[in-house]
Amino acid sequence: MNLRTIGIVINREYSVRVRKKSFLLTTFITPILFAALCLAPVFIMSNMKEDAKRLAVVDHSGIVLPFLEDNDRVSYVDMSSENADSVKLRLSELGCDGVLVVSGLDSLNKSISAEIFSPSPLGLDLEENLGNRLDDALENYRISTYGIDGLAQIMNDVKADVPVRSYTLGEDGEEKISETGVYMLVSMILGIVIYMFIVMFGAMVMSSVIEEKSSRVVEVLVSSVKATELMFGKIIGIAFVALTQFLLWIVLTFAIIAVVSAVAGPSLLSGLDPSEVGQVAAMGGMGAGNLAEMAGTSELGLVLSSLANMKLGMIAVCFVIFFVLGYMLYASLFAAIGSAVENEGESSQLQMPVTIPLMIAFFVALYAFNAPESPLVFWCSLIPFTSPIVMLARLPYGVPAWELVLSIVLLALTFAVCAWLSAKIYKVGILMFGKKTTWKDLWKWLKQK
Repeated sequence: MNLRTIGIVINREYSVRVRKKSFLLTTFITPILFAALCLAPVFIMSNMKEDAKRLAVVDHSGIVLPFLEDNDRVSYVDMSSENADSVKLRLSELGCDGVLVVSGLDSLNKSISAEIFSPSPLGLDLEENLGNRLDDALENYRISTYGIDGLAQIMNDVKADVPVRSYTLGEDGEEKISETGVYMLVSMILGIVIYMFIVMFGAMVMSSVIEEKSSRVVEVLVSSVKATELMFGKIIGIAFVALTQFLLWIVLTFAIIAVVSAVAGPSLLSGLDPSEVGQVAAMGGMGAGNLAEMAGTSELGLVLSSLANMKLGMIAVCFVIFFVLGYMLYASLFAAIGSAVENEGESSQLQMPVTIPLMIAFFVALYAFNAPESPLVFWCSLIPFTSPIVMLARLPYGVPAWELVLSIVLLALTFAVCAWLSAKIYKVGILMFGKKTTWKDLWKWLKQK
């Protein structure tokens, strides 16, 4: 193969695609969508708070009402002297959003029951809060029936809530804090992103080959360059397009988030509790610097510490390596499929063996955070057809160097073999017209010298 010719094809593929309106639109619109996805938790949590509810309470038990304290989300009105059915009919007149009816106390079973009646649902948070208050009231009553002085305090003292902090140990014994939720999130993001990129740009190669073949442009092209040079030039050219677009997405997404965080951050966070700010940070809501300055929560500190303890540089390098090799592997297969058909409708049957390993890798990667060292995840991170996705999902948890090197070497060798086989199919199939390709035809083309 002539490298200069391949370079010309690469330049053509790259320059033509980056000038397309679709490329420009997706390059600038996608970062806006990514930034909106990152900022959405902040916006949702700061705007989801409803007006304070007002609940009428008909407490036949006599033990619940003292445990119902007004707060910024709900206030209670004692209507225990009223008939419950009458209160239900006069909710609008009483200015109440609903009525809580507590049954009489069952002294034998030491239990009560409760029902809420309202014109519209009151929301899960409010119902859970009421359930907790009812539990507290009944527990207090049951404790009092034992007649033991100070039993309530004893029961409160024996309750335990032990915080567990997870640390990873380096080779030198250095302790580094690690938050499993952060590792899980990074793992899922890496797996999803590389799956999306391989599928999207691999399919782009196939569509390009089919388009050139169906329009007969390929007949002109192969008169100037070899079919294999055209295939590799097309694959590499689109790879450069993918990397360019990915880097632009990263830069533009972070730029948008930084600007929005600086301009609207304080106003967005002003209505949040400190704990909610920590949740937003864990969900990737805003820039770490702004959140750290405005929140200062322990949750945010754990998130940032866990991220700092990851080998982000190594993960970034591995992402590029596995993306390039994984893309090249699947792109060569997609190019062979594209050369064997005349339209995308005919490609579905031939795509099946290619897409199944990708789907398996995707689902394994989604669950890799549960057991990153399990046999299934281990082998899928080494098998070349699944390793680009699964190995990246394992990286945040730490992978031995030999496993990483072995996975890359196997992936590179498999790409070389598949590219050679795909080239044999490509150079024959690209000029075949008027006949639907079968698996038998592909096998004949592979055996040709």
